[in-house]
Amino acid sequence: MSTPFFDAVIIGAGAAGLFCAAQAGQRGLKVLLIDHADKVAEKIRISGGGRCNFTNRDLDMRAPHRHFVGQNPQFCRSALSRYTPQDFIALVQRHGIAFHEKHKGQLFADRSAEDIIAMLLAECADGRVERWQPCGVKNAVFLAVRAEQPSAGSYQINTDRGPVQARCLVIATGGLSIPKIGASDFGYRLARQFGLPLVAQRPGLVPLTFDGADWAPYAQLAGLALPVEISVGAKKERMAFHEDLLFTHRGLSGPAVLQISSYWQDGQPLAINLAPGIDLPEALQQAKARSRKRIANELAALVPTRLAEAWASTDADWQRPINEAADKALARLAERLARWQLTPMGTEGYKKAEVTLGGVDTRALSQQSMECKTQPGLYFIGEVVDITGWLGGYNFQWAWASGHACAQALSPH
Repeated sequence: MSTPFFDAVIIGAGAAGLFCAAQAGQRGLKVLLIDHADKVAEKIRISGGGRCNFTNRDLDMRAPHRHFVGQNPQFCRSALSRYTPQDFIALVQRHGIAFHEKHKGQLFADRSAEDIIAMLLAECADGRVERWQPCGVKNAVFLAVRAEQPSAGSYQINTDRGPVQARCLVIATGGLSIPKIGASDFGYRLARQFGLPLVAQRPGLVPLTFDGADWAPYAQLAGLALPVEISVGAKKERMAFHEDLLFTHRGLSGPAVLQISSYWQDGQPLAINLAPGIDLPEALQQAKARSRKRIANELAALVPTRLAEAWASTDADWQRPINEAADKALARLAERLARWQLTPMGTEGYKKAEVTLGGVDTRALSQQSMECKTQPGLYFIGEVVDITGWLGGYNFQWAWASGHACAQALSPH
């Protein structure tokens, strides 16, 4: 019995893999899409609170370093400029999927992420993509192509359903984040097998944790959310976000912390302004001149009540009527609220991380096609590559754009 042959085998049926398969199939290629998980596109299904933040209108293709992290974020410029958020929006509209903008350019499906998954599967069906799922991949082997058989397979992929051959092999296996939905290190292992350099991986877009004893005064604030400015680094290295912060029993989460986590390095302190846009010294002095209320009561007009109570309780000088407080004590309170300095102990790890930082070094890939420079016919797309977007639809847009760039580079036999 002969080994089945395909123009391209794509491993990984997430956002990048599904989109690449659909695009390649619709170009007339014979495509096989393989995934080891029981369900297709679980990461799409759970994203955006179940509504899938599928792209971001504010993406500036000319300056990808503004919204992407990696050793060379400029690498993604080519793919993003050739498949833009507007292109994906047009596809969503063509399928009649209603969507809305939440804020800062973030677009979500009105009804459910299932609509985006159904759209991608329909696109794959239009391209006559064959899909094996669940199906594990044992390994992939490069075959020497003989000159007299130029259309013969370049790769043999050994799967749970038997071997297949393909001229091109596309790795869209994602990263290590959220292992309970099937994350694996397969893509990194394959990259090492073919001698590709890797950038060290770590959790990204992830909650931060703090030492239990140090965190005890703040653990009582678990569930409290408020808008903040959060920053890390100094001078030219400083990175800051204006987003919502969420207190947890073990540390901090919310969009502000998820965003800064991609820039935070172990041992670095964070600086948090808990009352951005408010002149705290002036506000407290005005309150002192007109009020006899406790400091915590006046502070509650500027920040959430629970935060005001917890903050005032940490210093005896702040546990009195505001008109009796020393100016130095109020100045110290204002400074601490406007520049709360704290150093995380670590992160919640891959189980809570939305993405994986690091991955296949972009220097090993063509930015036009995503093909390996030293291994013809081998491609890496999506999260497995050392390109990580901000929270807010940027990672999905990278999945669509890198998948599209790869699909356009694949050629029929």
